[in-house]
Amino acid sequence: MEFLVRFETRLPDEMSQERRAELRSAERARADELRQAGMLKRLWRVPGRRAAVGLWEAPDATALHDALASLPQFAWMDVTVEALATHPQEV
Repeated sequence: MEFLVRFETRLPDEMSQERRAELRSAERARADELRQAGMLKRLWRVPGRRAAVGLWEAPDATALHDALASLPQFAWMDVTVEALATHPQEV
């Protein structure tokens, strides 16, 4: 199944710059692993915000949730997910 995932990350203001850098690095590494596994298909930034929109593929919503929850910044993310279905014109 394909999913459109929108998320915005809100790290606490009191978090140190060092910790923020560690999280960014770990987030990139985990995203690369999910790309290689075929789950993260595309990722776009939302200009002017700490937000992104991604096209994900997973066997079901539970597998997608597990993948998203494995992201190091997940605890600070506001996530919305839309399951996608094939449009008749795409067949």
